[in-house]
Amino acid sequence: MKNNLPPFIEIYRALIATPSISATEEALDQSNESLINLLAGWFRDLGFNVEVQPVPDTRHKFNLLASTGHGAGGLLLAGHTDTVPFDDGRWTRDPFTLTEHDNKLYGLGTADMKGFFAFILDALRDVDVTTLKKPLYILATADEETSMAGARYFAETTQLRPDCAIIGEPTSLQPIRAHKGHMSNAIRIQGQSGHSSDPARGVNAIELMHDAIGRIMQLRDLLKERYHFEAFTVPYPTLNLGAIHGGDASNRICACCELHMDIRPLPGMTLNDLNGLLGEALAPVSERWPGRLTFSELHPPIPGYECPPDHKLVQVVEKLLGAQTDVVNYCTEAPFIQTLCPTLVLGPGSINQAHQPDEFLETRFIKPTRELISQVVHHFCWH
Repeated sequence: MKNNLPPFIEIYRALIATPSISATEEALDQSNESLINLLAGWFRDLGFNVEVQPVPDTRHKFNLLASTGHGAGGLLLAGHTDTVPFDDGRWTRDPFTLTEHDNKLYGLGTADMKGFFAFILDALRDVDVTTLKKPLYILATADEETSMAGARYFAETTQLRPDCAIIGEPTSLQPIRAHKGHMSNAIRIQGQSGHSSDPARGVNAIELMHDAIGRIMQLRDLLKERYHFEAFTVPYPTLNLGAIHGGDASNRICACCELHMDIRPLPGMTLNDLNGLLGEALAPVSERWPGRLTFSELHPPIPGYECPPDHKLVQVVEKLLGAQTDVVNYCTEAPFIQTLCPTLVLGPGSINQAHQPDEFLETRFIKPTRELISQVVHHFCWH
C-alpha cells in the first residue's frame, strides 16, 4: 500500500494546491475538510488508523489524528492545516501553485506550515509502522491562525498521553522550548453625552479612560518589576495599548470610549492571575463610576509555555541537532499540547517567511528534516 504514496514533491504540491485559509472575517474563512481528506488517505496508505474530529464552534473545520502502534507513551508529531489569507496584490506567484526557483519552494503554507506533513509522510514511506514498539501519533489541527480552536478542543477531549510531542512550526530547525503567551482585551467606558458648553450635564468617557490608562500603565510597571524570565530577549511580560476610539465631535461630551490592549505573559503566569491583576488595577475607576467600565476578551487567550529543560526530549533533540534549545516571543499551539506531554516546537523553514507574500521554504531544509523525523521516531517509538 505504501507504493500508493506520491513522491515527496507531489505531496507538497497537492497540499499547497488545496486552500485552507482561516480568518476571522467570514468571507475569507475556508473549511479545511479537503486537506484533511488528503492527509487521511495518505496516512491510511501508510497503515495508520485515522480519526477525523469535527471542531465545535467553527465554520466546518476538522482535526485529524493518525495513530499506529500499541501501549502507552510514544511520540506525537503535530501541526496545523490552515494558513493565513494572502494579499493578491503583493504575491508575484500563484499562492496555490508550488513553484521551485533558486533553491526555494514557493507557495502559501510552504513554511507555515502545511509542508511539514509532506516531510512526515516522506520520512515514513519506507517504515513498517506495524513494528513500532510504542505508539506514533500525527495530529493535524484546524484554525491555529485565528482561535487555535483545533488544538484547544483536541487537548480538552483526548485521552492520549504520549511521552513527548514535536510541533513542526518553522523554526529553521532550531528547537524551541518556551514562548510567551498572549491575551488581548477591550476596555469600554460608557459615559453620558451632552453639550460641551455644560460639562456637568454629562460624563466624559475620555476623561474616565484617561484615569484607567494611568492605572494600566502602573500595572505595566508592576509586571516589569515582578516577573522575569532571563532567556527571553524581552525578559518580562509586555503590555501594549494598541488602539483607542472615542467621541464623535469636538463640541459633544464623549459618551463612549474603547481601548484595545494586549499582554504577553511569561511561561508560568496563569491567565486567571493576569485577569485578576487587571481587575485590581481598574477597580478604583469601577468603584468611582459604578457600571460604566467593562472589559472583555478580544480573542481567546493563549498561555505561556515551557518544556522542562532537563526533559529527555530536550536532551535527545539537542544531541541530534547539535544545537541548544531556545525561547521565542511568538505563540504556537504548544501550550495546549503541553497539557498532554512535554512538547518542543521544531520544524523546517524560517519564521520570517510566515504570513509573508511569496512565502517560501529553502530546499536546504529537506534532507535534514527528513533525517530528524526518522531519528526521533526511531528513538521514541522503537527504543
